[in-house]
Amino acid sequence: MAKKQKKLNNTNKPRQAAFTEEFRETAIKLALAGDKTIAQVARELGLPEWKLYGWVESWKKKNGKAEEKAGKSAEERLKQLEKRNKELELENEILKKAAAYFAKTLL
Repeated sequence: MAKKQKKLNNTNKPRQAAFTEEFRETAIKLALAGDKTIAQVARELGLPEWKLYGWVESWKKKNGKAEEKAGKSAEERLKQLEKRNKELELENEILKKAAAYFAKTLL
């Protein structure tokens, strides 16, 4: 009987299982969902914990900067809107005073 031999790479070590990008993304989403720890998610998916930790860390490095930029731009937008709101409130007060002044002169 012929035994099935594991495919070996150049260093005579068994090849690592290749995971699809979709599988990685799903695993990362599950890990970041917060319902379970990364270790629990890794065990459920049959992954070594260190591998999922690595995927999550690399995702955070890649996407964390984009989120920070988006957060900063949202903060800047909020400041702009608050400044504009103050300007409009001031204009509104001036117009109310002007309307009251002209109403007095007409009566």
